[in-house]
Amino acid sequence: MIAGQTLRTTVVTRDPESTRALAASLAAAAQPGDLISLVGDLGAGKTQFAKGFGAALGVTDTIVSPSFVLMAEYRGRLPMFHIDLYRLADAAEAMAGGLIDERQAEGVTLVEWAERLADAMPAERLDVLIDGTGDDPRRITLVAEGPGYARYMQALAAAATATGAKESGR
Repeated sequence: MIAGQTLRTTVVTRDPESTRALAASLAAAAQPGDLISLVGDLGAGKTQFAKGFGAALGVTDTIVSPSFVLMAEYRGRLPMFHIDLYRLADAAEAMAGGLIDERQAEGVTLVEWAERLADAMPAERLDVLIDGTGDDPRRITLVAEGPGYARYMQALAAAATATGAKESGR
């Protein structure tokens, strides 16, 4: 990308609660049409991230991984579309299944196993790369692709300042 259009930072979370808190701080920046890709191994915390993000949007329903239904829609400050591509082989299956549609322009879409969409993913998005499983701490790298997603990094910085937390790798 052109210099200044990709921002990257890494945060370490120590438990599911802190992963949800990180996501909640980012949700403050959410706008209609946003796309957030969630990448990490099975058990990394992608759904925990979605739970925190949704709660901060005002979602009151229980957020679970939509592995079997592929997409769940929740109502909050913005509609939240939670997609899980674990059971799909590639982008063609996702497109054929109608997982991407015009309704998502009204809300924010979180895509677990987003790497399965590969080249079908829009260039502008927030990538959330989660490294770690089990009881280990998580290294969560946030990559804001495109100038419109820099606001997520600003929301993270504001939350860190408010809580006195530290982030690394900026």
